[in-house]
Formats: sequence, structure tokens, C-alpha cells
Amino acid sequence: MTQGAMPPPESSRHLVPLVERAVTAHRQGAIEAAERLCLEVLELAPHQPGALAVLYQIRKDQGNHAAAEVLLRRLVAVDPNNFATTNEFALLLLAKGAVQEAEAQARNAVRIAPQNPQAHNLMGMILTEAHRPQAGEYHYRKVMELSGSRDPILLANLAWNLKNQGRMEEGRALYTESVAAAPNIRQTLLGWARLEEAARNFDTAAEILDRMEQQWPNDPGLLLSRAVLLGRVKRTDQALTVLDRMAEQSTGGGGLGPNELTEKGRLLDQAGRHDEAFAAFTEGKRLARELSGHQYLDAAAENLIGRLGGFFTAARMETLPRATVRSDVAQPIFVLGFPRSGTTLMEQTLSAHPRIVAGDELPLIADLTGLLPRMLGSPLNYPEALTELWMGDQREGLDNLRDYYLQKVTQMGILTPGARWFTDKMPLNETHLGLIALLFPQAPLIHVIRHPLDIMVSALSNHFTHGMFCASALETAALHYVRVMDLVQQYRSEMMLRYLPVRYESMVTEQETTVRSVLDFVGERFDPKCLKFHENQRYARTASYAQVTEPLYDRSRFRYRHYLKHLRPVIPILRPHIERLGYTVD
Repeated sequence: MTQGAMPPPESSRHLVPLVERAVTAHRQGAIEAAERLCLEVLELAPHQPGALAVLYQIRKDQGNHAAAEVLLRRLVAVDPNNFATTNEFALLLLAKGAVQEAEAQARNAVRIAPQNPQAHNLMGMILTEAHRPQAGEYHYRKVMELSGSRDPILLANLAWNLKNQGRMEEGRALYTESVAAAPNIRQTLLGWARLEEAARNFDTAAEILDRMEQQWPNDPGLLLSRAVLLGRVKRTDQALTVLDRMAEQSTGGGGLGPNELTEKGRLLDQAGRHDEAFAAFTEGKRLARELSGHQYLDAAAENLIGRLGGFFTAARMETLPRATVRSDVAQPIFVLGFPRSGTTLMEQTLSAHPRIVAGDELPLIADLTGLLPRMLGSPLNYPEALTELWMGDQREGLDNLRDYYLQKVTQMGILTPGARWFTDKMPLNETHLGLIALLFPQAPLIHVIRHPLDIMVSALSNHFTHGMFCASALETAALHYVRVMDLVQQYRSEMMLRYLPVRYESMVTEQETTVRSVLDFVGERFDPKCLKFHENQRYARTASYAQVTEPLYDRSRFRYRHYLKHLRPVIPILRPHIERLGYTVD
């Protein structure tokens, strides 16, 4: 039998009586007996589904999540077309934050049972979590169609999805309906409060949290939301008091979790208590690594960036075609930059213009890097699969890839009547500048540059997965920054790009001059609305959503100076780019 092959079902038929006894024992509460029987069966037949299912339930009930996951993986491998198992596995993966793997399982659940509302509900949850709320909305509405009901929890899930699309009024209406039908669902009230906080309705958010506190006074989600809300209205000391109360009341005295520590660090930063803030940020990162298991994918990042640099050379770019430019649809403006470099401020500024709409963080370029080999019929991976463009039957390959991107934008409902442009500000899209230049040779590429040490402070004080989990630690964030910036320099030296670097600091200190130069580069006339980006009512679906609702301020400019002694380990890594960009360390 080859390695990894499953034995035929007949080989374990003699063990069925033992499995039946295990099922009966488990049902009757004789857990030790059921566990012993399952282990006996699996010792002889490691892939026996009945024994795996019972033992999985036992390990799950015991809280042994690692063992439960191993057993569930084996169950899915044994019977990949079992809806219940697939659905359960997708939920487990979602709960542990493995969104991409969860999506693969959820997609299979929909394939297995396309008329099952539960399958579509799970798909809606995962796509919303994966920052593709438009597609998630489709699946939530499919649940309504298939079930013929307006279940309060489903309404709340759809409301959260619409909030993530910036459709606050629609989300508010659904929360109102959901709470009217089921007034005491904790997660619904919490989501509604967060919508109102994001929509700047601070009094309404506080009222909802007050209502929750009557029933769940020490709820961690409530306390964190209260602290965030107090922080937004600049009641920093009260917010810190709430988090201290939360730490005291944590189960087992374990203290705050990663999100709570990050929020505490931000509040301490606002209060000028920078050493304490850095300690909170650092501990938050450590806990996040421990709980999620996410570490920087160093080897994968080095491999990909090395291959991209080796592929997109001047000689090869001379021989590769370009997609034609379509004039019948709005075109992308790529807002490039490392996470936390000021790209949200740039997008909020541009999308205040009447002819530019915000696309936010579109995953489409990254999606194309995975789809590209299949779409070009290549046995090679990206970027090497682009060599298929030299083949006679792939002369329109880039046009097809371009159209895929533009079709997805249309399906997302981003475009509005009269829009000539839409922004795509997916962080680290600059990693794929070569591909972008082939697909959209005339698209404006606006690269937001910020002092690298300021970016490091922001990376430390936020949780994001962009850049192969580089922000899991300060040193790896610095390493990935250098790798990407080196690659950008190579792109610029090897090909013609419609590229404009814009300093974050100039956006703050020379706002009008900078905005005029950016709009001139894009090819649009200046509009004064762009100077009042904080009046732009769209909801920015990033960690910067609160900052861009305030008038322009400069307190984040050269923020690194407060943390200079803590940043010493990464200064040697970043110094070449600090100096090349004309910054200093002081």
C-alpha cells in the first residue's frame, strides 16, 4: 500500500461491533469506556470513521483542541464528501483564525450541499471574515432564500457584513429587526454597538453597551468595546480603568488577551506612557503568536520575492506583451504601501473626489497570482507561468486576466455612476508591481512612503496578517519591509512604471500641495473636498478607520522618537532604506 493511501472499508469491518459499543458508551456518558474502545479500534485501523468521530467528540468536550483537530482532519480525509464533518472542520478552522483553510472546507461544503442553508451561512461567515463581504452577503441572502425565514442571528450576521461594506443604514435596520425579535443575544448587541461606534454615533453605542452591562456586566467583549469607545472620545484614563478591571476579572487571572493588550498599548501611547505602551504591544504580539501559531513565513517570503526579482527583468519585460486599456469602465488607482504607512489616509483623500470611489483592500491581484497558471494553461507557477504569453494561443491572456479583475470589481458593487476611477489599496500590492504593470500599464501607481521606524511602531501596535505574518514580531516586520522595498527598487530599475512616491509626512504638513500633485498625476482636476477627507462618510475598513474620521493631525509623524530605545534592534536592518529615503534617526 502506498504511503498515505486509505485501506479499503472491508479491512476494518470486523471492528464495527467495537465501534458500536463505543458509540453506546459515549451516548450513556461512560466516557472512559468509550475512549478506551476507540483507541483500541484506531490502534488497529487508524482511519476507522466511527471511532474517529466518537473520539473527536470526546477530545472536543475535554477542551483538547489540538487532538480534536488532528482527529477531524483524519475524518475529512477519510470521507471528504461528508457534509457534517466538512462543516464542523470549517468551523473549527475559523475559530482558530485559519481563515484561508476554513474557506477551502466551506467551499467544499457548498459543493456537497448547495441547497443546504447551513453551508451558505458558513460561507457567508468566512467570506466576511476574509474581508470579502460582498461575496459573503450573497451567501447570507441565499440562506434567507433557502430557509424562507429571517432568523435573528442570521439578520445580525448580515448586518455585520453590511457594516464591513460601509452600508451602515442597512446594517442598522437589520440589527433593529434582529434585536426586536430576540432582544437578549449578546453577540448581536455587541455587533450593533460596534457599528454605531464605527459610524461615529458614540452616544448610541454607549446606550447599547449600557443595556448589555445590565445582563453581562463583566463580559470581555463588552469591556473591550467600552474601552475602545472611551478611547475614541478621548476619555483615556477611563478606558484604561476598564481594561484594568477586565484584567482583574479574567478567567484564572490570566490577564488580557492580544487584542486587549493592543488596545491598552494604544491608550497608554495616547497618555504619553510610552514605555508601558511598548511593553503592552510586545506582550500582545507574544500572546498572539502563542495562541494563533502564526509566525513570519520567512522561507516562503524569501523564495517568492527572490523569484519575482529574478523574473521581472528589463530583458524579459521587453519581450512580454501588455494588456490593452479599456475605456468603457472605471480604471484602478493602485495605492501602494506597507501596512500602516498612510495608505488609508491617501484613499480617504482621493475618494472624496466626485470621480473617484474607494475600492478598499481588494484581494484581486493576490487572487490572480494563484489563478494565473490555470488561466494561462501553464504547468508553471506564478510568476514563471507568464512565459505562456509568448505562445500563439495565449496572445490575449493578459486581456483575460485584466477582465477577470475588472469583472470582480463590478460584481463587488464598488463602482458608482459617474466614477472614472476606483482605488485598490491592498497593502503590499507593490510586491506584484510587475504583474500590475502588465495588466494595467497606464494605471496610476501611488506609493505612500513613511519613515520606516514609524511604520515599525504602527506594525507593533496593530495585528495584521499581510506580508506572510511579518508583523508577528518587530524584527520580522523590519525584515519584510526591507525585502519589499528592495524589490520595488528593482522593479523601478527594470521597467517603465507610472509611479509616484508620496511621503506621508508631506500629506500632513503640505496637504494641499501634495493633494494637488497626486490628482494632477492621476489626471483629475483638484477638488477642495479632498482636503476635508474626514468629512468623507465612507467607512474605511481598516485599522485606521477611526483616525481618518478626524481632521488632519501630525501626532503620528515621527512617533518613533518616543520608542527609539526600544527600536534599536531593528535600526541596523532598516538604516539603508532610512538613509536612501532621506530620513534620519534622531
